[in-house]
Amino acid sequence: MSFTPAPWPRKLRSQEWFGGVSRDAIYHRGWMKNQGYPHDLFDGRPVIGILNTWSDLTPCNGHLRELAEKVKAGVWEAGGFPVEVPVFSASENTFRPSAMMFRNLAALAIEETIRGQPMDGAVLMVGCDKTTPSLLMAAASTDIPAIVVTGGPMLNGHFRGERVGSGTHLWRFSEAVKAGAMTPDEFLEAEASMSRSTGSCNTMGTASTMASMAEALGMALSGNAAIPAVDSRRRVMAQLTGRRIVQMVKDDLKPSDILTRQAFENAIRTNGAIGGSTNAVIHLLALAGRVGVDLTLDDWDRLGRDVPTIVNLMPSGEYLMEEFFHAGGLPVVLRRLGEAGMLHKAALTVSGGAIWDEVRDVVNWNEEVILPADRPLTPQGGIAVLRGNLAPDGAVLKPSAASPHLLVHRGRAVVFEDIDDYKARIEDEALDIDETCVMVLKNCGPRGYPGMAEVGNMGLPPKVLRKGITDMVRISDARMSGTAYGAVVLHTSPEAAAGGPLAVVRDGDMIELDVPNRRLHLDVTEAELAARLAEWRPQPGGPASGYAWLHQQHVMGADTGADLDFLIGCRGNPVGKESH
Repeated sequence: MSFTPAPWPRKLRSQEWFGGVSRDAIYHRGWMKNQGYPHDLFDGRPVIGILNTWSDLTPCNGHLRELAEKVKAGVWEAGGFPVEVPVFSASENTFRPSAMMFRNLAALAIEETIRGQPMDGAVLMVGCDKTTPSLLMAAASTDIPAIVVTGGPMLNGHFRGERVGSGTHLWRFSEAVKAGAMTPDEFLEAEASMSRSTGSCNTMGTASTMASMAEALGMALSGNAAIPAVDSRRRVMAQLTGRRIVQMVKDDLKPSDILTRQAFENAIRTNGAIGGSTNAVIHLLALAGRVGVDLTLDDWDRLGRDVPTIVNLMPSGEYLMEEFFHAGGLPVVLRRLGEAGMLHKAALTVSGGAIWDEVRDVVNWNEEVILPADRPLTPQGGIAVLRGNLAPDGAVLKPSAASPHLLVHRGRAVVFEDIDDYKARIEDEALDIDETCVMVLKNCGPRGYPGMAEVGNMGLPPKVLRKGITDMVRISDARMSGTAYGAVVLHTSPEAAAGGPLAVVRDGDMIELDVPNRRLHLDVTEAELAARLAEWRPQPGGPASGYAWLHQQHVMGADTGADLDFLIGCRGNPVGKESH
């Protein structure tokens, strides 16, 4: 699509605070000057908010203060005025009960940070899983010029000659300990090998997926997604981003110009090609809601179903983000999609140009990492959206990370009423379960387990693991880490806590999973299912106050992005001339 830059120079939003000689202007400028800023910085040049999710308790983002200095350098070089602003940082590693519960709170807080302060443009400094969607959601709602720069992935892990992926090997090694194939001391030794440098997960987990989504949406400079956190080129990318945002403000290039229907379709197909996280589904649905794009679960299935997974990265494949970067990164994937007719080539990006112009000439330097189209990792990647009487509003599964023999399966349900019930019984040798069963976990959705924790990839019972079995069909209304793998059905909607059919599944029920036909079926009669649902009552208790109460009262279903209902459609309330 074409974009016509706004006239320059013109009066910017920040001049509502800093322009003129009124008492209010002197008040705003005067306090800023106590930091040593000279008077000419308030002359109408673009004021750039560097929204930094750095935190010592967000390990993926622990290096972003250093990176922010490079962004500032770029802003200064381009004639802007950079101001670094710490914002809500929801860490996947440390937040309880789940970082997902705080994605919406972060988006709301950051939206008001932008709305209430003198920023003409924003650099979104992100990394950990929820920081990328929360800042994108806030930028979309306020609709000032904004650009993403991610912190980048960690270096590869290595343990006893084996390539180790953060997250992915945590699940594998913990299962090996339960199976008796690895000692606890060996597990502790492996721990040190999983996090060799600053940065986010080195697998195609949610952090790397969302970095790729930002680039595929056109909200980050080309090549941003895969540069390792400690590579000098990551700092160069940050500085170039700082330069670019100043021109975006002058041109008035906003998220609403970029986040179009075509951009979301590009991102969905990209997610299939990279074997991206199921969490991308829920985040892009929420982001689309903020900008008024009618995106649904059916779009995910329709657009991603025929996209082959060509990125050979854990958890679906063999390699890690470091190799992906050296092979050419996301631009190579976008070029492949364009050559296959699966990319809206004219989609606008933060560069001010079309996405195809940025990737048409890139080279794939390693066809074992980014595979040729004629030998993909999975012929049909994407996200499978399942429906049936067990998931009338949909559920999702990642075929590229599942065991092929389980994609069509019928088995006996072994039911866990909540995560505490699962933890209490899963290691009991008397548990009536084998590898043919279907593990069912309830009450872990957006409302039931506040925030929808990443517990859907339930560990298998030790007596099954000891047989050498590493995968079983698992169904829940929860999420799972993007680093996880297996035949795991997630986001089952409506969730159990809202009275969805998942709430009334019983031990011994037979469940049919048919991924090729996108079917998830509970083998009971319509009359029996209706009777069970009529008898169902919500679990007592729940939060009585605070944000947890607000979240539970207003969070929507996973099938629409699990945003808060009163925040949808905020595009109609962008920033403007605030009064003082």
